[in-house]
This record gives sequence, structure tokens and C-alpha cells, in this order.
Amino acid sequence: MERERQNFVYGNPEEGVTGCIHNGIDEKTANTIYDEMIDFAKYAFNKSHAAAYAVVSYQTAYLKYYYPMEFMAALMTSVIDNITKVSEYILSCRQMGMKILPPDINEGESGFSVHGDSIRYGLSAIKSVGKSVVAEIERERSERGYFTSLEDFVDRMSNKEVNKRTLESFIKSGALDSLPGTRKQKLLVSGQLLDQKNKEKKSVLEGQMSMFDFVAEEDKSSFRITFPNVGEFPKDELLAYEKEILGIYVSGHPIEAYEGLWRKNVTAMATDFIVDEETGSARVTDGGYATIGGMITGKTVKTTRNNKMMAFITVEDLVGSVEVIVFPKDYESKRELLNQDAKVFIQGRVSVGDDPVGKLICERVIPFDSVPRELWLQFADKDSYFACEPEILEILKSSEGQDQVVIWLKKERAKKLLPANWNILADQEIIATLTKKLGEENVKLVEKNIEKMRRMN
Repeated sequence: MERERQNFVYGNPEEGVTGCIHNGIDEKTANTIYDEMIDFAKYAFNKSHAAAYAVVSYQTAYLKYYYPMEFMAALMTSVIDNITKVSEYILSCRQMGMKILPPDINEGESGFSVHGDSIRYGLSAIKSVGKSVVAEIERERSERGYFTSLEDFVDRMSNKEVNKRTLESFIKSGALDSLPGTRKQKLLVSGQLLDQKNKEKKSVLEGQMSMFDFVAEEDKSSFRITFPNVGEFPKDELLAYEKEILGIYVSGHPIEAYEGLWRKNVTAMATDFIVDEETGSARVTDGGYATIGGMITGKTVKTTRNNKMMAFITVEDLVGSVEVIVFPKDYESKRELLNQDAKVFIQGRVSVGDDPVGKLICERVIPFDSVPRELWLQFADKDSYFACEPEILEILKSSEGQDQVVIWLKKERAKKLLPANWNILADQEIIATLTKKLGEENVKLVEKNIEKMRRMN
């Protein structure tokens, strides 16, 4: 370390080191910095320590590069009880192009596992399902094969750790999706089916015979419990059940459709508010300004000592949730925007104290559907625009909204913003209609950045 001091302070042209003095740092300050580095080196640059970290770093980098699916599955299994970490890693998997499958009683394992080009969610991560239940399922499956129906699963597992609560958790999480029937149908009959199977087994133990024993094999199906014709739960309800049982959304997310808008405007995600146990700091800075975005999943209103109302809001994004504090002066003006399930951006000051997770102090609320957007329509030149104008205006007339329409003339490099009375709702339907007419390369939806708007204001 002392031999390197000369290079650090004064530089070494032969080795391509410029040095502190060359970079505008005076000699005294440079030596003070290096003294601190030497003191820290007693721990940080211990040879055996550094060598061990280097080996582990190389091994993990090798595995992640050559076996990314197996690596991420193992990583998530290692934090299977930490929902926040699992959520963060699932987002990383999706960004790497990996598909996350829901748990499955026929294909799943206790931890996260690789299946083809996807990662299967671990069975033991399901609420109310312990490792002993999973072990029984795996043993039964290996001895007698896959489960073929809800009735088959209940028949084989009802006296082996699986009870009503466990069965409901399996259904709500999607772990029984590979069996016939929808989740709604299975939930409606699960309790009755479990009671029937338990009653039958109790009768067998007591040496009793039921009506079922006297019925011919071909007629037994008429005595079995059948699924009612009720269809499936709405998508939002399916996702809510997944969230309830798994702690996260697996088959989708309520704000997934807004991911592009979300990524463009947030400056911090939920995981950025978590205080690291080792460093004692979060990625966001205490007192700094941040923009978060997501769906409001919780709201608690309280009355202050001055008899004014304030609120504590939980905003959930693609990786976790953040608590937002709305003080009375802001709550009064923003309360109409802070409803359950509302999808909003919230801007404000970060508060990182002694708690393991930081909070945001609300200053501004912007609903997702209030973020300004412009629909750009490109034409080769002025003549081609005027030729199409009547038909284009007829299409625009069918839609009403807040999105502005911009005409761009390529040859003249001219921009024309249509008046506010021609504003539309740039949904998929109207974009598809205009794309069919003008071509995909000539229709573009541009979303404004709310952070830039705040600075301009």
C-alpha cells in the first residue's frame, strides 16, 4: 500500500496513472485520503479475504452467464421467505427474458425450479403450505404418478397434511391450474369435496358401507361432485388471490399494461427504499426528491391533534410497496385522487429514518391517465396530408380524451398541433385503425415525462 502512495498522489505515466495532483487535488488532501485507504485496507484488502471473494465472484458470474435459469431459480430459493427480494429477482428474470410460471402440484418442487425455458414458482412459498406438505405431495407423485383431477388430488392427499385451508391456498395460487376446471369452480366445490372424502374414509375405517359401494362402476359418475357452470374469476380477482397467497403477482400485475409509462416516469422503485443491513443506507437519499408510481393497495386515514385529516397510503409497484405519508395540507386537496386501486405517480421528499424501509412524504399526485400524451401522425408531405385529412379527422372524431394529436410533415419538416377540441383517447383501438390506414412507422404515441414537467413548472 505504501509503495502505491507515490502513484496515487503524483501519478505514474509509464503505467497510465494520472494521480491526484494532476486531477486538481492538492498533495495534503491526497495524502489524507490515502491514509484513510491504508487504515481501511487492514480489513478490505486482506489477501485471503480478497482471494475468497474473487473466487466466489468468478463462480457466480460464470453460473449466471452459462446457466442463467438455474442461477436465478437457486437465488430465489435462497430468499424464498423474503417476498421483497423474491419480487425484485422476479422482475430481474423478466428483464432477462425469463418467464415465471405459477406453482404447480404436478410439476413444481419445494423451491424454485427450471422447466424448459421458464422458472416454476416454489410450492413451499405458498401461504399455509409447509415443507412437510410439499414433501408428501412429491412422495405421492413419485409413487403413484401425477394428479389427474381435483377429486384425485383430494382423494390421495386429504389424510396427508392437506386440509381445507391448504387446498384453498393451492387453488388461489394457481397450483392446481393443470387440473380440469377453473379456479372459481374449484374453490366453490373444494370444501364439499374435502368433507365428502373425509366422510368416506371415516366410514371405511369404521367398517361401514355407503350407497356408493352398491352402485355399478358405470353409474358412479352421477354421484360425484361436478363443477358448476360459473366460468372464471375476472383477471383482477385472480391476481388479487395470487397476491394474497404468494405475496406477489405471478401470472401478471395490475400495472403491467402501464410498464412503459411507469419506467419512463419513476425515479425510484419500492426496493430503493429498503435500508441495507450492512451499510445502513438506502438507494434513495433522505430528504431527496423522488417520483414513485403504482397502484394504491392500502389507505389509512387519521385525525391529528388539530382535528385535521391525514393519510398513510401504500403504493405498490412491480417490485414491492412504499408507504406514503400525506399530511393534512396536502390530503385535503388530493384526497379525491387517493382511492383504493387507483394507479398514480406520487412525487415528494424521501424520509429514511431508523426503520428498515424508508417512506415518501407526498407533495404531488398524478393519475396514470392524466400524464400528457401526444399521438404523432407522419405524412410524406403537405399534399399527402391534405389528401388524407378528411378521413383522418373522421377517425379522430370518434374518440374523446386528453391526448393531443400532432401532424408531422416529413418533407417540409413541419409540425402541426391540432386544436384541443380534436384531443382523443389514444387507446389500442384508435391506434390500430390509424396504423392500418397510415402504416406502423407513421403512427407513434409519445408520453411526456412528468419529472421534466415539474421542473418546468
